[in-house]
Amino acid sequence: MADALYVIPASVLRNLSDKLYEKRKNAALEVEGIVRQLAAAGDHEKITAVIHLLTHEYTYSPQANHRKGGLIGLAAATVGLASEASRHLKQIVPPVLSSFSDQDSRVRYYACEALYNIVKVVRGDFIVFFNQIFDALCKLSADSDPNVQNAVHLLDRIVKDIVTESDQFSIEEFIPLLRERMNVLHPYVRQFLVGWITVLDSVPDIDMLGFLPDFLDGRFYMPMYKSLSQSTPL
Repeated sequence: MADALYVIPASVLRNLSDKLYEKRKNAALEVEGIVRQLAAAGDHEKITAVIHLLTHEYTYSPQANHRKGGLIGLAAATVGLASEASRHLKQIVPPVLSSFSDQDSRVRYYACEALYNIVKVVRGDFIVFFNQIFDALCKLSADSDPNVQNAVHLLDRIVKDIVTESDQFSIEEFIPLLRERMNVLHPYVRQFLVGWITVLDSVPDIDMLGFLPDFLDGRFYMPMYKSLSQSTPL
């Protein structure tokens, strides 16, 4: 943490937790530039210290504005890392995912936004976290806040795009997670699940038909058909 305090000006750290979004955004841009310089110099020890500070002093803070700043800061650090980001994902992704269950809807929104920007940078390298990301998206698809739901839809879209292009995605590891979620009754969650089944079924190298007995039974199909058939292809 001492290294991070040394490389990031106090004014930037202060603005990162400001109540005004513009100040937090500008501070995050400063973080992005600092991390970019550290990455160019190959100083990954200081980058690790910066991420640790953003995580433990901000993302895990009891103060909501600190948490918002930590999330936008982690996304900015990822952008600054660019092609080097994958080596720090084990530090960056878990605190973002944990924020998906935050009590503050604005923090949940920023968590979705942060993960969207992270995934956009690392692309297929995020696949190692796919099951955790899918699980978090599935839960948030039923969020009571419409802004959070919109953020979930945008994140879900880019995750689907990358998964369908990736040769690292394992359908065999995914099916058990899908099966677990089939008993959820919430219509938005069911719509989310049907969307994934439909997308994966469109991938030539994935034989979803062969997995039908594993995850599609009467308990899921009949209520799903009744509530979603008008708007969702089965």
